[in-house]
Amino acid sequence: MAKFRRRTCIILSLFILFIFSVMMGLKMLRPNKGTFGAPFGFDFFPEVHQQIPRLGKVFDSQKSDKINSETNIKNLKSVEFTVKPPKASEPYLEEVPPLNYYLHVFYYSWYGNPQYDGKYIHWNHSTLKHWDPRINSNHPQGKHSPPDDIGSSFYPELGTYSSRDPSVIETHMKQIYSASIGVLALSWYPPDSHDENGVPTDDLVPTILDKAHKYNLKVTFHIEPYSNRDEQNMYRNVKYIIDKYGNHPAFYRYKTKTGNSLPMFYVYDSYITEPKQWANLLTVSGSQSIRNSPYDALFIALLVEDKHKYDILQSGFNGIYTYFATNGFTYGSSYENWARLKLFCDHFQLIFIPSVGPGYIDTSIRPWNTQNTRNRINGKYYETALRAALQAHPSVISITSFNEWHEGTQIEKAVPKRTSDRVYLDYLPYKPSHYLDLTRKWSEKYSKERAIYALDHQPPVS
Repeated sequence: MAKFRRRTCIILSLFILFIFSVMMGLKMLRPNKGTFGAPFGFDFFPEVHQQIPRLGKVFDSQKSDKINSETNIKNLKSVEFTVKPPKASEPYLEEVPPLNYYLHVFYYSWYGNPQYDGKYIHWNHSTLKHWDPRINSNHPQGKHSPPDDIGSSFYPELGTYSSRDPSVIETHMKQIYSASIGVLALSWYPPDSHDENGVPTDDLVPTILDKAHKYNLKVTFHIEPYSNRDEQNMYRNVKYIIDKYGNHPAFYRYKTKTGNSLPMFYVYDSYITEPKQWANLLTVSGSQSIRNSPYDALFIALLVEDKHKYDILQSGFNGIYTYFATNGFTYGSSYENWARLKLFCDHFQLIFIPSVGPGYIDTSIRPWNTQNTRNRINGKYYETALRAALQAHPSVISITSFNEWHEGTQIEKAVPKRTSDRVYLDYLPYKPSHYLDLTRKWSEKYSKERAIYALDHQPPVS
């Protein structure tokens, strides 16, 4: 009987040793990063959980119009917090693919705060009134009150920054570089001129050019509809830009199929000005013609309606862009029309530049405009737009936008934030760099595809 017990103990001990060895072996084989989401309990620590990638949710297109996962405010609490991103949220510069100079992003330098500007600028944007007083009476009025209440549905990782802060400009250039975007299209007003919510910003251009050059980025100009814009002052302003900034190594020039390297200017709301006025500036026989002069350039008109394409042709523009990041909002911004627009441009030797965006929501400044909100769907909306743009084989693709926070089109880093009064949208379950990362992926894809179908695939001459 004693022998039997002794033998049983030995067998049991060996069995326990075997189980222990198997468990240790399995532990050693366990990968450093699991593919099944965050370990149990990490949901209670937002900063840690943000570093743990989750499996993407399956998208049901039939439910996408009914469910806006980004605007859920049922759990709004009185606790105020901003989740700080991990330091590793930004890729190392050496990991970035080559910059794509045929990928442009619209950039805004109109933000200000008390530290740099003596007051908040644009972050305190007023709520815009609806033209129908009956609709207008159902929505809040007045200005936003930064830093906790800003004129945006998202909250920037950099907080309520000033566009005059050199460190902010540096960070922006680094983020644009990390997305493999080659060119930023700078929103521009003439000196001493500005939008109705801002202040003059032309004095920031030298710093933006210098910081852009540090990352091999190029800068083109997105000329805004300043007061009394016409062919005469447009000539003077183009001359001013080229004379003052044209020799900077970061100044963008596009190499055409004929071999000419010309500056490029996007002209916002170009349809406001009559075609005959534009023709005075943009045709060879025009009374204020800029053609074949030292200030000749490629002028890109905004196409909103289908009929605008004939006005653009008559005006003497070199191409069209669509700007709006709202599929279906205008003829030009509707993906289904891009193939036809490309055929039109090819026929008349115009440059076609479709504009893509990650989503759209401007209800922080236009609370009555909910019908034009476009849910980001964790990046699927953006990738659908990019896919549609690539299918059109465009000469250039523009992105709306890097940092137009009022309309929620930004790809700049955003972070979760909630206060006692409101909750901001964010990029969760992904990192603050999610839309920069997606841009980098599609920039590389576009660069490869364009090299195949484009005959003018050459880097811009600076």
